[in-house]
Amino acid sequence: MPRTSHASPQTLRLFEALLKEPTTRRYGYDLSRETGLASGTLYPILMRLTEQGLLDADWEPSDQPGRPPRHLYRLTGDGVALAKVRLSDAAAKAATSGRAASIARVRPA
Repeated sequence: MPRTSHASPQTLRLFEALLKEPTTRRYGYDLSRETGLASGTLYPILMRLTEQGLLDADWEPSDQPGRPPRHLYRLTGDGVALAKVRLSDAAAKAATSGRAASIARVRPA
């Protein structure tokens, strides 16, 4: 597994969403809606995780003429393992610091 730094709150939200159904391929748009992350935040994270081998990214051709193909994402085996560790670490850190909610669940107003 490639060396990675600690996960940002935004990456933790993405991990949380992807872990709900780790074998299901997900569209970026759906992940954006579920996580509340703007495309300018989400897509760089998706690209970074793909480059690190933590996400599989595949193209799905469009069935409608004129519509471009879309990317689908899902965690790799290493991605699932890292996501679980990062979310567990964040929950433990939140619990020891007295915060009631996990960092991954904190959403901007």
